[in-house]
Amino acid sequence: MSTAAIPADAERAAFKRAAAEAAVELVQDGMVVGLGTGSTAAFAVDALARRHRQGLRFVGIPTSERTATQAREAGIPLTTFAEHRQLDLTIDGADEVERGTLNLIKGLGGALLREKIVAAASRRLAIVVDGAKLVDRLGTHAPVPVEVVTFGLESTRAALEALGASVQLRHSSAREPFVTDGGNRILDCSFGPILDPARLEERIGRIVGVVESGLFIGRADPVFVADATGVHRLGVSTAGGQGVIRA
Repeated sequence: MSTAAIPADAERAAFKRAAAEAAVELVQDGMVVGLGTGSTAAFAVDALARRHRQGLRFVGIPTSERTATQAREAGIPLTTFAEHRQLDLTIDGADEVERGTLNLIKGLGGALLREKIVAAASRRLAIVVDGAKLVDRLGTHAPVPVEVVTFGLESTRAALEALGASVQLRHSSAREPFVTDGGNRILDCSFGPILDPARLEERIGRIVGVVESGLFIGRADPVFVADATGVHRLGVSTAGGQGVIRA
């Protein structure tokens, strides 16, 4: 009897869930945990809710209104920066992870500003992805999302194009311009493979009208990658900054 093949999207969802569940094992009693945004991060929120029902005590800071709603409905207690200035751990997804450096492109879910604020306030940023998100150079497949204010958007767009980007204003499913939780817009900037992501992040950040970019440089450690061979934990080695598999 033949066995039906698992659809590609179902297989990727299984990989995302496996990576998320591995990352959740890092959470310990009493932690303040950043809750990421996106399809993979949503699996982590589900896993955290299950751990909370089993008795693990922690509080979460969500990176978007969407994640906040999911967490509340799942029974995860939430807190704010007014109560906790620093987080112990954030678990989030990524659109691309660069092999070796573990630099990231994030922001496909539209929450890059809050994601970067939470990541910067965290002692550790654990990233969960399926194997398709690993690339040799950032920009290979994903554009760099750039959050911008609405005033002067055309001028800001021209400045990004001057850096060599092909720029598209992001739209919602209703064909209206996508609006972030902060009331801003997102310009998706395709640079192709990026030779110096840190330099590009700096140059984008100097453009007046830019709020933040989706380049996350030197922030992720560890990264949990799931594929058909299992879940692999990648960390940045202190010797040379190379990605290594750690047990």
